[in-house]
Amino acid sequence: MMHKQLERIIAQCPYKVHSIVEDYNTNEIVWKNRNEEIFSSASIIKVPILFAILAHLQKTNGNLNRIYEISHMVDFSVLTEQRQTQATLHELLLWMIITSDNTATNVCIDLLGMDAFNDYFKEIGLHNTRVQRKMMDFERQKMGFDNETTAQDMQHLFGQIYRGTLLTKEWNAVALDILSRQRSHESLKRYIVDDVKMAHKTGGLDTVDHDAGIVFTRNRDYFIGVFITEVTDNDKARQTIGTISKIVYDHFTKQEEGID
Repeated sequence: MMHKQLERIIAQCPYKVHSIVEDYNTNEIVWKNRNEEIFSSASIIKVPILFAILAHLQKTNGNLNRIYEISHMVDFSVLTEQRQTQATLHELLLWMIITSDNTATNVCIDLLGMDAFNDYFKEIGLHNTRVQRKMMDFERQKMGFDNETTAQDMQHLFGQIYRGTLLTKEWNAVALDILSRQRSHESLKRYIVDDVKMAHKTGGLDTVDHDAGIVFTRNRDYFIGVFITEVTDNDKARQTIGTISKIVYDHFTKQEEGID
């Protein structure tokens, strides 16, 4: 039933849909489509950036309360709106994820440098994920340097987050807390009426819309990632993500109730 519904929605969508769903009860991939194709990550890249920084803090005994200077402001940033010139690392990581703050992200990228991030991504098994430009650096993007990932890489990353295999229990709890405070709910949560807990991250540019993360339900947790490329209407793309998410959510919650 779920497979037929998803096939129909994807066939009707005028854009490319890359998607993957993993059942954490069985560790089984129950759905995948274009899961190995590389695409522009948009702000989804901020999730592996978050983990690289937390892994660095864990390794170096670093402090989330350390204060950093903010010297360069970019658009789509609550830090920029406030003309904030300093922030703790915890604030930077929070804003980077929960409002997808681009100024905060660029400060975070400078902390380790792109090479260190990319080395970490490879180390944890993200074979096609790389950071090659800062947020809002469209000049570098025009030169062919973009931030990239795949649905499969994001499924692999969130699986490690869910199982707690990347960080110690304490640091992983920090990451899950941040991801669970996401403020953008126009995609995966769009058509779900229940007050469901998700640890997720959105990403969007003019031509892409993404949302991916862990959904916690009463008896069954799962990963869902829906990444839409070649987009010409962002709201239509987010509606498609919402529709796919609702189909998957209904599938798992009906299983819990013994309906499916």
